[in-house]
Amino acid sequence: MTKQTIPAAPACTLFLFGANGDLVKRLLMPALYNLSRDGLLDRNLRIVGVDHNPASAEDFAGRLHSFMAERDKGGEGAAKCLDEKLWSRLAKCLDYQTGDFLDPATYQAIGKRIDKTSHGNAIFYLATSPRFFPEVAQRLGEAGLLDESGGGFRRVVVEKPFGTDLASAEALNACLLKVMGERQIYRIDHYLGKETVQNILVSRFSNGLFESFWNNHYIDHVQITAAETVGVETRGAFYDNTGALRDMVPNHLFQLLAMVAMEPPAAFGADAVRGEKAKVIGAIRPWSAKMALKNSVRGQYTVGKQGRKRLPGYRQEANVAEDSQTETYVALKVMIDNWRWAGVPFYLRTGKRMSVRDTEIAICFKPAPYAQFRESELERPKPNYLKIQIQPNEGMWFDLQAKRPGPELVMENVELGFAYKDFFKMTPATGYETLIYDCLTGDQTLFQRADNIENGWRAVQPFLDAWAKDGEVHEYPAGQDGPEAGHELLTRDKREWHRLG
Repeated sequence: MTKQTIPAAPACTLFLFGANGDLVKRLLMPALYNLSRDGLLDRNLRIVGVDHNPASAEDFAGRLHSFMAERDKGGEGAAKCLDEKLWSRLAKCLDYQTGDFLDPATYQAIGKRIDKTSHGNAIFYLATSPRFFPEVAQRLGEAGLLDESGGGFRRVVVEKPFGTDLASAEALNACLLKVMGERQIYRIDHYLGKETVQNILVSRFSNGLFESFWNNHYIDHVQITAAETVGVETRGAFYDNTGALRDMVPNHLFQLLAMVAMEPPAAFGADAVRGEKAKVIGAIRPWSAKMALKNSVRGQYTVGKQGRKRLPGYRQEANVAEDSQTETYVALKVMIDNWRWAGVPFYLRTGKRMSVRDTEIAICFKPAPYAQFRESELERPKPNYLKIQIQPNEGMWFDLQAKRPGPELVMENVELGFAYKDFFKMTPATGYETLIYDCLTGDQTLFQRADNIENGWRAVQPFLDAWAKDGEVHEYPAGQDGPEAGHELLTRDKREWHRLG
């Protein structure tokens, strides 16, 4: 995004519920700072932090300034140094409202803070614990703060997790839709703010070469991986009640799956794109309990090493039960029952304390139908992969087999592709910039709709139900790429995981 081609978002009052939490200071304020840097925020934007801790506007701005200044020594989306002049301009937009999320008086005070010079436009960003989502939404509705009859827009941004299973997701959606319309709800998944994720649709639908072989005639299988080298860090209490599947699969990984597998939308508008994504996630085959166990692997990291550094096991982490059965790794095989993808397995895996940090989509193509090079190593050539790397080295690569120069017929694997950093000027970003800008401008394309959320939970519910009754948790040493059972999920199908990194 550049200020030369994109207009500034309209003015509004942005309320940040949970203003003292990590999300606001680590991601939202840096993203707002970057948007301001690019000239994409209206000068009349007001940002009001809302939390129960007593503080003044000056206190709130001071804490954020200290964090931003320290953060710019390194970190996701960090600039080389904090531009004090730019920060000073943004700090003038900051205000603070002390209040209990469950107290009606808080919402009366919030109503008085909506800036009338911005036509009454207001966005309520719920950067809180998920247990407050329905409570805050209900009280916003009761206070009349979601009423748009005055002409200004009123929008609510909800962070994941959107429920913990199908029933809770349906209940949350019902609560939200009781007090506002679907067009007012922005369910945010920060993965969709990453440039490489958005580029999946552009690459698929604007290049005839890709679309012609993007089907079960040419694709053997698809792998989607989100590997992390970190453990649970300070999130032990949350993670021990959540696990890898709930934390990553129905949101992040299914959104990547939807981008890869959806049909071409009639137009690149929010309703058309989200409709196609909901259809493809709704087409995921619901496994029986027996098949859910067969097609899933749960793992948990134990004591291990990364280089020379000794790493603790999951059960040794703070706020984790000593006998915890929570998975820190999950691998799944899912099938999409439609014409384009019939017979093509999608393998999904995510885990903590793995060997490298790597989020990627690896699309494996079927081998050539006839081996021309008999009695040579080329008689069984390696499969071709299209690799889309989301992070850390954003880009796309296609690997193919070529002959190594020389008198012998020796095969060599080579890669064709590009890295974003080599072709485009990449400014520091957190991944939230595009999403916040879209929310300010009213574009819901990159936000999840109720049916998309519920279809995702419907697809993972068989795994949750089967694991509740059965299902072993396999151990793997920290610093390795999951348990052996995770590899066997593919080897039994005569396939193997694409090498990470």
